[in-house]
Amino acid sequence: MLDGAVVWMNARGNTEQWGTTPFSATPHLVELIHRYMTENATFVAEADGAPLGAVVLDTGPNPKMPIEPAGEPERYVRLLVSDRRCAGRGIGAALLARAAEETRRAGVELLRVDCWAGGGGELVAFYERQGFTPTEPFLSGTWPGQVLARRIGVPPGPGGQEG
Repeated sequence: MLDGAVVWMNARGNTEQWGTTPFSATPHLVELIHRYMTENATFVAEADGAPLGAVVLDTGPNPKMPIEPAGEPERYVRLLVSDRRCAGRGIGAALLARAAEETRRAGVELLRVDCWAGGGGELVAFYERQGFTPTEPFLSGTWPGQVLARRIGVPPGPGGQEG
């Protein structure tokens, strides 16, 4: 899916977000994705046994990114990807809804994500449509990024009080 996303973005003129080299041809990215998938909570959207998308949740941002700690418990979207052949079918939105539900189940109120902020801000706008609010822009080298946050309602705890 990640290789397909690079091809799809490049075909649209976007060579800056993830570059032009497939993820599978870049050893450090293969290792990073392997760590994400094995060390974090991973949820895969499927249809008829075929993966359509994935979201990876962690307890904070990648420490190599220039992003300030939240200062409170959080769940952090480390990766969100969908099969570009299924673009427009709401897979990313469904996976983010799952991330919000997992955040709620953990009793955590803050869900954050960072994304590429270039290219006219289309990706930032996507996250805003999913209920996220931009909080802090950042630069990772020359790569413009944006952190976004979403407050998650935590179900009432014992005695009917907010938990």
